[in-house]
Amino acid sequence: QVQLVESGGGLVQAGGSLRLSCAASGRTFSTYAMGWFRQAPGKEREFVAAISKNGVTYYSDSVKGRFTISRDNAENTVYLQMNNLQFEDTAVYYCTPDQSLPRLRLGISAYWGQGTQVTVSS
Repeated sequence: QVQLVESGGGLVQAGGSLRLSCAASGRTFSTYAMGWFRQAPGKEREFVAAISKNGVTYYSDSVKGRFTISRDNAENTVYLQMNNLQFEDTAVYYCTPDQSLPRLRLGISAYWGQGTQVTVSS
């Protein structure tokens, strides 16, 4: 069982920045790939970014160059630094772990956090 707690969301003006955090329980955090997804009102949940257990990163085209995913295995935490936020980035952001990176990127992992709301005003 993995428990996840996201934080760091909020209201920001377009062009601003936020850093999301996701703290995970358990002693096997370093063996998991970690990812971020988001879901805007009326839309399906979509992949944002992922980081492998070895630190290799992946991004959706819509956030590449603006968002950075990182992890701190000592703190069991994954981060999402979001810069130059746009109105289209408004969504609830979720983190998810999976020992299979391909499965994680498909959004079918077994564990999900409760989400943190990011609202970007235009």
